[in-house]
Parts: sequence; C-alpha cells; structure tokens
Amino acid sequence: MLRRENWQVNPKSVWRICQEERIVVRKERRKKIRREALPASPATRPNQRWAMDYGSDGLAGGRKIRALTIVDTYTRECLAMEVDTSLPGLRVRRVLAQLTQQRLRPEEIRVDNGPEFISRAVASWCEENRLRLWHIQPGKPMQNGHVQSFNGRLRDECLNANWFTSMSDARRKIEAWRKDFNENRLHSALNYRTPAEFARASGALSFPLLSVNKAERGQCQRFLRRRASRP
Repeated sequence: MLRRENWQVNPKSVWRICQEERIVVRKERRKKIRREALPASPATRPNQRWAMDYGSDGLAGGRKIRALTIVDTYTRECLAMEVDTSLPGLRVRRVLAQLTQQRLRPEEIRVDNGPEFISRAVASWCEENRLRLWHIQPGKPMQNGHVQSFNGRLRDECLNANWFTSMSDARRKIEAWRKDFNENRLHSALNYRTPAEFARASGALSFPLLSVNKAERGQCQRFLRRRASRP
C-alpha cells in the first residue's frame, strides 16, 4: 500500500515497526475436529446401528449428482438412497424422518464429519428422537467400514457401469440397483443369504453377526481382549 502511494520504504523496516506497534493481523488457524474413538462392539440385531455416507457421479450433460446412502450394519440392507444435485442437512433430516415411518428407529447412526452430518438439522433430529449420532474420527473412514464397502460396490457396479441421461434416469437406475442388491445379492457374512432374506429371519437369530470389514473386526478383537484382561 505504501508503494502504491509512491513511498520508498524498506520492507524489513515496515515489518519491524508493525511488530513493535502490534498492528500485525494474525492469521487464524483452522481448528481441527477431534473425535473420541468409537465403540468397537459389532451390531447384534436389526436397527441397532445405521451408517450413512455420500456417493457422487455426473449426468451426461456434465451436471454433478450426489447419492445419500443409508445402510443397516447388521442386515447389510441398503435402507434408502436419495439422489439429487444437492443434499443438505435438512434433506438428510427429511429422509431419516420418512425412513423411520416405515421401520423402527435405530439406536444409533454412524457418520463421517461432512458438513451435512455435523449440521444442526441432523443433530437436532437425532436428539428429538433420542438416538445417538456417532461421528468417526477424521482421517479414519474404515471406522464406518460397512457403508464404505457398500459405496465401493455402488461405484463399481452401478455408477461406473451406467450412463445417466437425466436426473430421473439416474434415480430409476440407482433405485433398481439398490433393490437388486437387497433382494438378490448373496453375502458370505450372512451365511450366503440376501440382505432382505436375512432381515426377515433375523428375529429368530440370537448370535452376534461379526463384521466383514477387517479394520472393524480388528477393533472388535482388541476391545474383547482388553475387556478380558481387566480384573
């Protein structure tokens, strides 16, 4: 600014004077989000724990789309997939409200630290419905491994394999893939049954279903070892 006004100044002298007069504006560092480690116990019944995350793709015309995925970590069902160009916190809240009208409310929901999931709209809905909203630790996506694995299949088998000409076309094809995943896809972790078949029979099962995710399975094993070593 001084040079623009034709002042001949030494930058070091200006810096020294600013330091002495304390007129230097400090740069605020962005605060890092810190989360506690999530409990490593696996889900043992339907609707005990849901997991949410986002996937993204584009239409033929170049328009970006997003897909909100909600998975039951016990039955492996994809409970809902909401597709649109924008899915803010209020939209997530509305999807959860509609979903809980069709089935029992979960005891907890596991999400990452995206702006939609840390929004006041989602937090207030969880508080009103008396369920826990667990945020994973930053940089550790495998703490939400079930939905991460599901999104990987969604990417490989649906998003990368289809050409979406419009929003309605994308919603139709993604919903068809979701139904096929729930009703026709066999899972070794479910004793080679489909998620829908396992969900129907899960009321008669009393054993805990171990996680197919290696990272989460390791967390469960460490948790059990620490618990067994306590006096």
